[in-house]
Amino acid sequence: MEHLLKSKIQQKRQYLIEKLIKSGIYKKNNKHLYEWTLSDLEREYKSVENNLTFK
Repeated sequence: MEHLLKSKIQQKRQYLIEKLIKSGIYKKNNKHLYEWTLSDLEREYKSVENNLTFK
């Protein structure tokens, strides 16, 4: 079960990283996306989504 959870988390991280890269974000505050936590990636992705919605 633990392996499945880790796998799902990694898949979610990879998905968010790919989406952020497509939107032009590669790193922030000298930290590459792959160094970010899942929470950081989700927060940034939601921010990007909100900005695109309001344009």
